[in-house]
Amino acid sequence: MYYSYCDSPVGPLLLRGEHDVLHGLHFSTGNKARGADPEWERYDEPFRRVKRQLDEYFRGKRKAFDLALDPQGTPFQRSVLDALLEIPYGETRSYLDIAERIGNPKAVRAVGSANGSNPIAVIIPCHRVIGSNGSLTGFGGGLESKRYLLDLELSHSGLWA
Repeated sequence: MYYSYCDSPVGPLLLRGEHDVLHGLHFSTGNKARGADPEWERYDEPFRRVKRQLDEYFRGKRKAFDLALDPQGTPFQRSVLDALLEIPYGETRSYLDIAERIGNPKAVRAVGSANGSNPIAVIIPCHRVIGSNGSLTGFGGGLESKRYLLDLELSHSGLWA
């Protein structure tokens, strides 16, 4: 497994993957902060495309990513991650919305857990999921990062009047 770091307005982001496939994007701050495992090898070359697209995203120039992703997880977790990828840029959904989208409306807590286990933050937009009452809820990169990402997208989405 290779890794690299990418500077961002929400702090350094840890990228991990193999060849041209991204397996993880992790925050360096927040309750789910992660560093590189000792057995991983630092190699920046495979992550050039990811870094370019993240830079474009943070400058408000990219609204969708075009990358090979391989998030690991159970079939349920993968169904939640797939539903997250369907949330349009600049919009939010509740945990209940996601549970209903995957055909399991009683699984709101399980959706929250799967959302919190998202191994490819930002690119798989778990930050776009909020509480049913519109409140910001837990986020692995910290609530300040979540607010930043939501505000960034809203300001470049054309939805902000």
